[in-house]
Amino acid sequence: MITPLTTTLYTARTHTSGGRDGRGRSSDGALDLPLSPPGSGRPGTNPEQLFAIGWSACFIGALRRAGQKFDIRLPEGVAVEADVSLGNTADGGFALAAQLTVHLPGLAQEDKQKMVAEAHQICPYSKATRGNIEVGFVIV
Repeated sequence: MITPLTTTLYTARTHTSGGRDGRGRSSDGALDLPLSPPGSGRPGTNPEQLFAIGWSACFIGALRRAGQKFDIRLPEGVAVEADVSLGNTADGGFALAAQLTVHLPGLAQEDKQKMVAEAHQICPYSKATRGNIEVGFVIV
């Protein structure tokens, strides 16, 4: 089920040319990157890296919101490592899979678990991927 927006808070606008061998730019000029295929050794980033950074940053924001809900202060040193894998599927197509390693130093394991579970419900990237790709979590 699609949940429509009632209010648009922000719209990112980009222009990409050349695909995985091209260039991507944001309309505000803050981002201007060469693109290259994963493992090519050529200068540039790739869509999987950009997605991983975006999801990680968004997930930290969702952790902050989860902390407010549970009255748990987000610790110093919170970090998310995202491993986004591109691979082949049995039908000859392509798919993504992801693992997020969430670092919440100084919190009890029970608090870490509930923070990550709640953040996964809040984060728009998590919502977009839920039921569409394999997603796993490591909580440290």
